Amino acid sequence: QVQLVESGGGLVQPGGSLRLSCAASGSIFSLNTMGWYRQAPGKQRELVAQIKPDGSRDIADSVKGRFTISRDSAKNTVYLQMGSLKPEDTAVYYCNAWRYRGLKLTREDYWGQGTQVTVSS
Repeated sequence: QVQLVESGGGLVQPGGSLRLSCAASGSIFSLNTMGWYRQAPGKQRELVAQIKPDGSRDIADSVKGRFTISRDSAKNTVYLQMGSLKPEDTAVYYCNAWRYRGLKLTREDYWGQGTQVTVSS
């Protein structure tokens, strides 16, 4: 099993910045992609950003140019630096990590408990 522990959420004013951290522990060998999803009230969970083992990144259009994702492999930690925050960025942010398991290469996802980010004046 893999445990993901998030930190760094909170209340911030519009235009402000926050950095989220997610530390992975447990059976972390062969983890593939790590990333962040978010879910606002009444909406589906959506991908915010993810980083692959080769360092390539996928960033949602809604946050492109404002959010960056990075990964410290030595610390098994992924970061989400959020800038120019808007009220519509308010959501619970979830850390995600996955890997392939078994001969059929089934994707196995792991999730953090979520951290609240509220953007409000």
